[in-house]
Amino acid sequence: MAALIDAINVKRKTLFELENTPFYCLEAEVNTPTARGGQTLVRLKMRNLLTNAVFEKTFKASDKFKEPDLQSVPASYLYSDSDGSHFLDQESYETLTLTGEMVGNALDFLIEGALIQLRKYNGNPIGLLLPLFVELDVAYTEPGVRGDSSSGSVTKSARLETGLEIRVPLFIKEGEKVKVSTENREFAGRA
Repeated sequence: MAALIDAINVKRKTLFELENTPFYCLEAEVNTPTARGGQTLVRLKMRNLLTNAVFEKTFKASDKFKEPDLQSVPASYLYSDSDGSHFLDQESYETLTLTGEMVGNALDFLIEGALIQLRKYNGNPIGLLLPLFVELDVAYTEPGVRGDSSSGSVTKSARLETGLEIRVPLFIKEGEKVKVSTENREFAGRA
C-alpha cells in the first residue's frame, strides 16, 4: 500500500495523489487560526500531472493524500508525426507515444536522440521531465555589428535547430552550440 501524506506536510515540489490523479505542488501556504477551536488550513497551488491544469484548493491540515505511483525512466526522443511524439524507453526498449498535450512545448528543446526523463503514472506515460539546460545549435542569426548597442540591450535574435527563437549576445555566431534554460527559455551560456 502507498504511504499517506498529511496535507500539513505537503511542501513545494511534493508529489501526491488526489481522487486517483497525480498532482505536483507549486506552492503551499499554512493558515493557522487565532481563535481556539479553529482548524488549521492548508492552501495548495497544484498542477494536475495528467492535464497540466493549475489550480488552488484548500484542505484541512489532517487531510491525507496517497503517494502517487510515479516513475521517471530514461528515454530518448525519436521523432514526431501526426500520431504524437515517439520516445524509446531506455530500460524496456519499447517505443512510447505521447500526445501533444503530454509533451507541451518540450519539442522546442528536443532534437533526435536527446535523452530525457519520461514520467509514468501507474505504468503509463503521462509527460516529460526536461533537464534544466539543453545544448542546441544556432541555425540562424544575424551577424553582430560593432557599435550596435545603442538601444542598451546587446543581444540579437537567434533561431535554434529546433525552431525555438531566443535572444543571444552579439558574439554568438551561426553553427555555435548554446546552452538554453528549459524553465525560462533564455540563453544561459556557450556550450
